[in-house]
Amino acid sequence: MNSRAILINIFRWIVLLFVQIFLLRNMAFYNLSTPFIYVLFILVLPFHIPNLLLYVIAFITGLTLDTFYDTLGVHTSACIALAFVRILFISVSLNREAIDEPEPSLGNMGFRWFSLYAVLCIFVHHVVLFFLEAFKLTSITYTLGRTLLSVVFTLFTVLLVEFIFHNRKSA
Repeated sequence: MNSRAILINIFRWIVLLFVQIFLLRNMAFYNLSTPFIYVLFILVLPFHIPNLLLYVIAFITGLTLDTFYDTLGVHTSACIALAFVRILFISVSLNREAIDEPEPSLGNMGFRWFSLYAVLCIFVHHVVLFFLEAFKLTSITYTLGRTLLSVVFTLFTVLLVEFIFHNRKSA
């Protein structure tokens, strides 16, 4: 990874965490649906990033959010789970050595692949996040409903940001 890509990813990390912490933190619809735009940072990290570095970045991202949200490791655990599912999905769906694209973005991979990738990763992230937050199975229907609504809302915001800011593949 060259220095330009590193600077772009650092800027992306700062901007997405800023938006999440200062704009979207208190934005919830009837306490059922909450957007988590910061997952986009982990989703669009370059393909060739080492797995250990991906886990460290996910850990630091989650720890930063836990600091501002006053949650004890909930976001950290969810980000680690997201990184794990990201590694699994990319290794199952793509040949890592034959990848020509620098990162798994909407413009590079296409709508179908990126939306499936985003749905699976966001769903696992939200399941871990909301079940650790609730930490009881007595309210499983409420937690699953909250998870599904938040997945839809987060997926909508992730796709919207990707449609606005993605680089189109040159034909």
